[in-house]
Amino acid sequence: MAFEIDKKRLRTTGIVFGLLLGLVLTVLSIASFYIILSATSVVIISSVPFIFSVLFPILLVVVLCFNFRKRVGGFWTLREAATGIFIMFFTAFVVQFALRDQLFAKIIEPHMIEKTQAAMTNSVTNYLKESKTSPDIIKKKLAEIQGEFEAQKDVTIGRQIQGVGISIIFMFVLAIIFAAFFKKEVA
Repeated sequence: MAFEIDKKRLRTTGIVFGLLLGLVLTVLSIASFYIILSATSVVIISSVPFIFSVLFPILLVVVLCFNFRKRVGGFWTLREAATGIFIMFFTAFVVQFALRDQLFAKIIEPHMIEKTQAAMTNSVTNYLKESKTSPDIIKKKLAEIQGEFEAQKDVTIGRQIQGVGISIIFMFVLAIIFAAFFKKEVA
């Protein structure tokens, strides 16, 4: 007889781990924002988002996936792993959307984009001046930065819905990839 996972336990564990993942990712995102604001180095402004938005989250997801598999019995098929991991990712997404995107970015720190733009503009300007870059190139680079930030300010409901749809598809694909790595079927 094949080992079978309790579906309710799979969903419950996915939600619990998703809440944990969402809270940690929200804290990392907010910490990254404040580090960027206080940074003067282009290297720090460039590397902190990668470390806090890619490296730490991947390490955290790996740890959570191992613990998730252990918590549901130590074995799961690709389908069970993908389902559980997707539930975890989706729950984390909802937590981040509520806490970071709605509460933090709109109520606590409503000028988040402008502050990030100012910090980035200052550090890039200082870096380019120190490296004796011509004023024309500096102006061009600053115009590029401003254009990127202006696009972030004009968020419409349609763009948000489109972003959520793309995020869900991305989470599903990522869940399948992680499931392929973490599946462990009974021999």
